[in-house]
Amino acid sequence: MSPVFVRSLIAEFLGTALLVFLAVGSAVAGFDALGPVGVAFAFGFVLLALAYAIGPVSGCHINPAVTLGVLLSGGMVAKEAAGYWVAQFAGGIAGAAVLKLLTSGFGDVEDQTGALGSNDWGATISGGGAFVLEVLLTFMLVFVVLLVTGKAAAPGFAGLAIGLVLTAVHLIGIPLDGTSVNPARSLGPALFAGGEPLEHVWLFILAPLIGGALAVAVARVLRPPTLDETREARGGEAAVDRTGAELPAEVRAAEEGGSRRSSPRDR
Repeated sequence: MSPVFVRSLIAEFLGTALLVFLAVGSAVAGFDALGPVGVAFAFGFVLLALAYAIGPVSGCHINPAVTLGVLLSGGMVAKEAAGYWVAQFAGGIAGAAVLKLLTSGFGDVEDQTGALGSNDWGATISGGGAFVLEVLLTFMLVFVVLLVTGKAAAPGFAGLAIGLVLTAVHLIGIPLDGTSVNPARSLGPALFAGGEPLEHVWLFILAPLIGGALAVAVARVLRPPTLDETREARGGEAAVDRTGAELPAEVRAAEEGGSRRSSPRDR
Protein backbone atom coordinates (compact mmCIF):
# COMPACT_ATOMS: atom_id res chain seq x y z
CA MET A 1 0.00 0.00 0.00
CA SER A 2 1.56 3.27 -1.12
CA PRO A 3 2.01 6.26 1.23
CA VAL A 4 -0.18 8.33 -1.10
CA PHE A 5 -3.05 5.85 -0.81
CA VAL A 6 -2.62 5.69 2.97
CA ARG A 7 -2.92 9.47 3.03
CA SER A 8 -6.17 9.16 1.10
CA LEU A 9 -7.53 6.66 3.59
CA ILE A 10 -6.65 8.96 6.49
CA ALA A 11 -8.45 11.81 4.71
CA GLU A 12 -11.55 9.64 4.22
CA PHE A 13 -11.52 8.58 7.88
CA LEU A 14 -11.08 12.13 9.13
CA GLY A 15 -13.59 13.60 6.69
CA THR A 16 -16.32 11.10 7.61
CA ALA A 17 -15.64 11.57 11.31
CA LEU A 18 -15.94 15.35 10.93
CA LEU A 19 -19.14 15.03 8.88
CA VAL A 20 -20.77 12.96 11.61
CA PHE A 21 -19.44 15.02 14.50
CA LEU A 22 -20.23 18.44 13.02
CA ALA A 23 -23.32 17.80 10.89
CA VAL A 24 -25.05 15.14 12.97
CA GLY A 25 -23.82 17.05 16.01
CA SER A 26 -25.76 20.11 14.83
CA ALA A 27 -28.92 18.04 15.27
CA VAL A 28 -27.85 16.40 18.51
CA ALA A 29 -26.86 19.64 20.25
CA GLY A 30 -28.75 22.29 18.31
CA PHE A 31 -31.92 20.91 16.74
CA ASP A 32 -34.19 22.98 19.00
CA ALA A 33 -32.41 26.19 17.95
CA LEU A 34 -31.62 25.36 14.32
CA GLY A 35 -34.60 23.26 13.30
CA PRO A 36 -34.55 20.93 10.28
CA VAL A 37 -33.57 23.74 7.89
CA GLY A 38 -30.55 24.72 9.96
CA VAL A 39 -29.42 21.11 10.27
CA ALA A 40 -29.82 20.59 6.52
CA PHE A 41 -27.57 23.57 5.84
CA ALA A 42 -25.07 22.29 8.41
CA PHE A 43 -24.71 19.06 6.42
CA GLY A 44 -24.31 21.00 3.18
CA PHE A 45 -21.77 23.47 4.58
CA VAL A 46 -19.66 20.74 6.17
CA LEU A 47 -19.51 18.73 2.95
CA LEU A 48 -18.82 21.88 0.94
CA ALA A 49 -15.85 22.75 3.14
CA LEU A 50 -14.51 19.19 3.15
CA ALA A 51 -14.84 18.89 -0.64
CA TYR A 52 -12.40 21.75 -1.13
CA ALA A 53 -10.19 20.74 1.80
CA ILE A 54 -9.64 17.02 1.16
CA GLY A 55 -10.95 16.68 -2.39
CA PRO A 56 -7.41 16.96 -3.81
CA VAL A 57 -6.24 14.32 -1.33
CA SER A 58 -8.85 11.55 -1.60
CA GLY A 59 -11.65 12.85 -3.78
CA CYS A 60 -13.71 13.53 -0.62
CA HIS A 61 -16.13 10.63 -0.98
CA ILE A 62 -16.73 10.31 2.80
CA ASN A 63 -19.75 8.18 1.87
CA PRO A 64 -19.77 4.48 0.91
CA ALA A 65 -22.55 5.11 -1.63
CA VAL A 66 -20.41 7.69 -3.43
CA THR A 67 -17.45 5.30 -3.40
CA LEU A 68 -19.66 2.58 -4.89
CA GLY A 69 -20.70 4.99 -7.62
CA VAL A 70 -17.10 5.87 -8.42
CA LEU A 71 -16.14 2.18 -8.40
CA LEU A 72 -18.94 1.19 -10.78
CA SER A 73 -18.06 4.15 -13.00
CA GLY A 74 -14.49 2.91 -13.35
CA GLY A 75 -12.94 5.69 -11.29
CA MET A 76 -11.23 3.27 -8.91
CA VAL A 77 -10.61 -0.45 -8.48
CA ALA A 78 -12.17 -2.80 -5.93
CA LYS A 79 -9.12 -2.81 -3.63
CA GLU A 80 -9.18 0.96 -3.42
CA ALA A 81 -12.93 1.03 -2.81
CA ALA A 82 -12.63 -1.55 -0.03
CA GLY A 83 -10.03 0.59 1.72
CA TYR A 84 -12.25 3.65 1.38
CA TRP A 85 -15.23 1.78 2.86
CA VAL A 86 -13.26 0.65 5.89
CA ALA A 87 -11.99 4.18 6.48
CA GLN A 88 -15.46 5.70 6.06
CA PHE A 89 -17.26 3.33 8.42
CA ALA A 90 -14.49 3.69 10.98
CA GLY A 91 -14.70 7.47 10.67
CA GLY A 92 -18.47 7.42 11.12
CA ILE A 93 -18.13 5.36 14.27
CA ALA A 94 -15.38 7.64 15.59
CA GLY A 95 -17.46 10.77 15.00
CA ALA A 96 -20.48 9.21 16.71
CA ALA A 97 -18.29 8.11 19.63
CA VAL A 98 -17.31 11.73 20.28
CA LEU A 99 -20.97 12.75 20.21
CA LYS A 100 -21.81 9.93 22.62
CA LEU A 101 -19.05 11.11 24.93
CA LEU A 102 -20.35 14.69 24.87
CA THR A 103 -23.92 13.59 25.59
CA SER A 104 -22.83 11.36 28.46
CA GLY A 105 -22.11 12.44 32.01
CA PHE A 106 -18.65 13.49 30.86
CA GLY A 107 -19.89 16.21 28.52
CA ASP A 108 -23.39 16.70 29.96
CA VAL A 109 -24.74 17.87 26.57
CA GLU A 110 -28.45 17.25 26.04
CA ASP A 111 -29.21 14.98 23.08
CA GLN A 112 -32.05 16.90 21.47
CA THR A 113 -32.79 14.10 19.00
CA GLY A 114 -33.16 11.45 21.67
CA ALA A 115 -31.19 8.90 19.64
CA LEU A 116 -27.85 10.55 18.89
CA GLY A 117 -29.09 11.78 15.51
CA SER A 118 -29.63 8.26 14.21
CA ASN A 119 -31.98 7.49 11.32
CA ASP A 120 -35.25 5.63 11.80
CA TRP A 121 -38.72 5.17 10.42
CA GLY A 122 -42.13 4.71 12.01
CA ALA A 123 -43.11 8.11 13.35
CA THR A 124 -43.69 9.89 10.03
CA ILE A 125 -42.93 7.30 7.35
CA SER A 126 -43.21 3.53 6.94
CA GLY A 127 -40.29 1.19 6.43
CA GLY A 128 -41.16 0.79 2.75
CA GLY A 129 -41.52 4.53 2.35
CA ALA A 130 -38.17 5.13 4.02
CA PHE A 131 -36.52 2.61 1.70
CA VAL A 132 -37.86 4.32 -1.43
CA LEU A 133 -37.00 7.74 0.00
CA GLU A 134 -33.39 6.79 0.72
CA VAL A 135 -32.91 5.20 -2.69
CA LEU A 136 -34.19 8.33 -4.43
CA LEU A 137 -32.33 10.84 -2.25
CA THR A 138 -29.06 8.95 -2.57
CA PHE A 139 -29.62 8.59 -6.30
CA MET A 140 -29.85 12.37 -6.52
CA LEU A 141 -26.71 12.91 -4.46
CA VAL A 142 -24.52 10.39 -6.29
CA PHE A 143 -25.93 11.40 -9.67
CA VAL A 144 -24.83 14.99 -9.09
CA VAL A 145 -21.44 13.91 -7.72
CA LEU A 146 -20.71 11.77 -10.77
CA LEU A 147 -21.71 14.46 -13.25
CA VAL A 148 -19.89 17.41 -11.69
CA THR A 149 -16.57 15.74 -10.87
CA GLY A 150 -13.70 14.68 -13.09
CA LYS A 151 -14.73 16.74 -16.12
CA ALA A 152 -13.62 19.94 -17.82
CA ALA A 153 -16.82 21.96 -17.44
CA ALA A 154 -16.99 24.69 -14.77
CA PRO A 155 -13.77 23.86 -12.91
CA GLY A 156 -13.83 24.76 -9.24
CA PHE A 157 -17.59 24.48 -8.72
CA ALA A 158 -18.06 20.77 -8.02
CA GLY A 159 -17.79 21.19 -4.26
CA LEU A 160 -20.47 23.89 -4.31
CA ALA A 161 -22.87 21.73 -6.33
CA ILE A 162 -22.33 18.73 -4.06
CA GLY A 163 -22.82 20.77 -0.89
CA LEU A 164 -26.04 22.27 -2.26
CA VAL A 165 -27.53 18.93 -3.30
CA LEU A 166 -26.74 17.44 0.12
CA THR A 167 -28.57 20.38 1.70
CA ALA A 168 -31.55 19.84 -0.61
CA VAL A 169 -31.92 16.13 0.14
CA HIS A 170 -31.72 16.83 3.87
CA LEU A 171 -34.46 19.45 3.60
CA ILE A 172 -36.70 16.71 2.22
CA GLY A 173 -35.55 13.79 4.33
CA ILE A 174 -35.01 15.18 7.83
CA PRO A 175 -38.72 15.45 8.69
CA LEU A 176 -39.32 11.90 7.46
CA ASP A 177 -36.46 9.62 8.53
CA GLY A 178 -33.66 11.98 9.51
CA THR A 179 -31.97 11.56 6.10
CA SER A 180 -29.19 9.04 5.68
CA VAL A 181 -27.96 8.93 2.05
CA ASN A 182 -24.72 7.76 3.68
CA PRO A 183 -24.34 4.30 5.28
CA ALA A 184 -21.33 5.41 7.35
CA ARG A 185 -23.24 8.40 8.74
CA SER A 186 -26.09 6.04 9.76
CA LEU A 187 -24.12 3.16 11.23
CA GLY A 188 -22.04 5.20 13.68
CA PRO A 189 -24.89 6.87 15.59
CA ALA A 190 -27.04 3.70 15.46
CA LEU A 191 -24.33 1.65 17.17
CA PHE A 192 -24.39 4.00 20.15
CA ALA A 193 -28.15 4.66 20.15
CA GLY A 194 -29.07 0.95 20.13
CA GLY A 195 -32.71 -0.13 20.18
CA GLU A 196 -34.82 0.43 17.07
CA PRO A 197 -32.29 2.67 15.29
CA LEU A 198 -29.78 -0.19 15.42
CA GLU A 199 -32.41 -2.77 14.40
CA HIS A 200 -33.41 -0.62 11.42
CA VAL A 201 -29.94 0.52 10.34
CA TRP A 202 -29.77 -2.17 7.65
CA LEU A 203 -32.21 -0.11 5.58
CA PHE A 204 -30.01 2.98 5.80
CA ILE A 205 -27.04 0.94 4.62
CA LEU A 206 -28.72 -1.00 1.82
CA ALA A 207 -31.00 1.66 0.31
CA PRO A 208 -28.26 4.29 -0.22
CA LEU A 209 -26.06 1.70 -1.93
CA ILE A 210 -28.89 0.82 -4.31
CA GLY A 211 -29.48 4.51 -4.99
CA GLY A 212 -25.80 5.01 -5.71
CA ALA A 213 -25.74 2.09 -8.15
CA LEU A 214 -28.81 3.40 -9.98
CA ALA A 215 -27.17 6.81 -10.28
CA VAL A 216 -24.27 5.23 -12.16
CA ALA A 217 -26.59 3.74 -14.76
CA VAL A 218 -28.34 7.06 -15.43
CA ALA A 219 -25.14 9.11 -15.30
CA ARG A 220 -23.64 6.92 -18.02
CA VAL A 221 -26.48 7.94 -20.32
CA LEU A 222 -26.38 11.64 -19.50
CA ARG A 223 -22.69 12.11 -18.79
CA PRO A 224 -20.79 14.99 -20.39
CA PRO A 225 -17.71 14.22 -22.55
CA THR A 226 -14.92 12.40 -20.74
CA LEU A 227 -11.59 14.07 -20.07
CA ASP A 228 -9.96 12.21 -22.96
CA GLU A 229 -12.76 13.22 -25.31
CA THR A 230 -12.51 16.83 -24.15
CA ARG A 231 -8.73 16.89 -24.58
CA GLU A 232 -9.04 15.40 -28.06
CA ALA A 233 -11.68 17.96 -29.04
CA ARG A 234 -9.61 20.85 -27.69
CA GLY A 235 -6.30 19.51 -28.90
CA GLY A 236 -4.67 19.76 -25.48
CA GLU A 237 -5.10 19.50 -21.73
CA ALA A 238 -8.52 20.16 -20.23
CA ALA A 239 -9.14 21.77 -16.86
CA VAL A 240 -10.06 19.24 -14.21
CA ASP A 241 -12.09 19.98 -11.11
CA ARG A 242 -10.31 18.20 -8.24
CA THR A 243 -12.77 19.11 -5.47
CA GLY A 244 -15.20 16.24 -5.87
CA ALA A 245 -15.31 12.46 -6.01
CA GLU A 246 -12.75 11.52 -8.65
CA LEU A 247 -9.88 9.55 -7.14
CA PRO A 248 -6.83 11.84 -7.44
CA ALA A 249 -4.46 10.88 -10.23
CA GLU A 250 -1.43 10.63 -7.95
CA VAL A 251 -3.26 8.06 -5.81
CA ARG A 252 -4.06 5.93 -8.83
CA ALA A 253 -0.52 6.32 -10.19
CA ALA A 254 1.02 5.29 -6.88
CA GLU A 255 -1.24 2.27 -6.54
CA GLU A 256 -0.70 1.16 -10.13
CA GLY A 257 3.04 1.66 -9.81
CA GLY A 258 3.11 -0.48 -6.67
CA SER A 259 1.13 -3.18 -8.42
CA ARG A 260 3.55 -3.24 -11.33
CA ARG A 261 6.53 -3.52 -9.04
CA SER A 262 4.99 -6.48 -7.21
CA SER A 263 3.67 -8.36 -10.22
CA PRO A 264 5.07 -9.24 -13.64
CA ARG A 265 1.76 -8.18 -15.17
CA ASP A 266 -0.06 -4.86 -15.15
CA ARG A 267 -3.48 -4.71 -13.54
